[in-house]
Amino acid sequence: MIVDLLVIPLIKILIIIGIILTTVIMLVYAERRISAFIQGRYGPNRVGPFGLFQAVADVLKLILKEDVVPKAASKFFHSLAPIISLTVALVTLAVVPFGSRIFIFGKEIDLMVAPGVNIGVLYILAMSSLGVYGITLSGWASNNKYSLLGGLRSTAQMISYEISMGLAIIGVIMMTGSLQLDEIVRMQEGWKWNFIFQPIGFITFIIAAFAETNRLPFDLPEAEAELVGGFHTEYSGLKFGMFFLAEYANMITASALITTLYLGGYRLPYIEYFGFSQNTLAIIHVVTFFVKISLIMFFMIWVRWTLPRFRYDQLMNIGWKVMIPLGLLNIFITGIGLIIF
Repeated sequence: MIVDLLVIPLIKILIIIGIILTTVIMLVYAERRISAFIQGRYGPNRVGPFGLFQAVADVLKLILKEDVVPKAASKFFHSLAPIISLTVALVTLAVVPFGSRIFIFGKEIDLMVAPGVNIGVLYILAMSSLGVYGITLSGWASNNKYSLLGGLRSTAQMISYEISMGLAIIGVIMMTGSLQLDEIVRMQEGWKWNFIFQPIGFITFIIAAFAETNRLPFDLPEAEAELVGGFHTEYSGLKFGMFFLAEYANMITASALITTLYLGGYRLPYIEYFGFSQNTLAIIHVVTFFVKISLIMFFMIWVRWTLPRFRYDQLMNIGWKVMIPLGLLNIFITGIGLIIF
């Protein structure tokens, strides 16, 4: 009983955190390489073969850097803000299924941290809305005008785009009839992937995901040309590293959600009919899931280094005048489709 309630979930949590930290290091290297290729540069090529250890060197540098806190800053909240941002980014993945069940030492284990959560979608929306507190708090606690502007921008941006993200998810819920993420994945068997039946919702969700993760062309909270460094202007050392880690962890989480809700999750069409054992099938599912989120993360990096940043008024106009009407239209079309078919 103790093994099922404490030991197995704890091992899952440690494995997921380890995977995320490793993926972030690889993602930083990949982003620098891809951006260099797009801009006709070499990219990291000094530390290790092909610059592979550059991201590790950067992590060590941030850990060893002095932690500078401004005199007028609110020290407690200044330290709390990056912890909130990172924690929210990590705990959101608790309800995301990475694969089907696997047998280990005679026990059948679900490949997700919190299996059977029947309000998984609501949990994700709640957790993603908490992420804004870390950024807003960092802007306020720094006692810096640029930081405060970045924090205020982030608050407005996240509130605006969370609405359209929620509206996009409602279409998926209407199609599948469930708030449970592993059930949503099971409903996408074969080629019944939700992006085929929900193209408007899929596009809306991807755009909202860019805005929620503060990635270009929606990185207004940390617009270097206007706000120095935005909400993390007054951060250095390990605290800055935590914000950096939170940004990429959010990127992984957003990619995992897009995969789960719209791209069939861990499912590979008709793989169940090839007669693989349950453990082999679970491994194939996990590999499939990570390939899918890798492709989405590549897309996010590609967009960042291709498109220019929106102006703030354009950002708000898109959020309220385009995204929300599209989300409502998607719900209306889905409802009509369910009545007819």
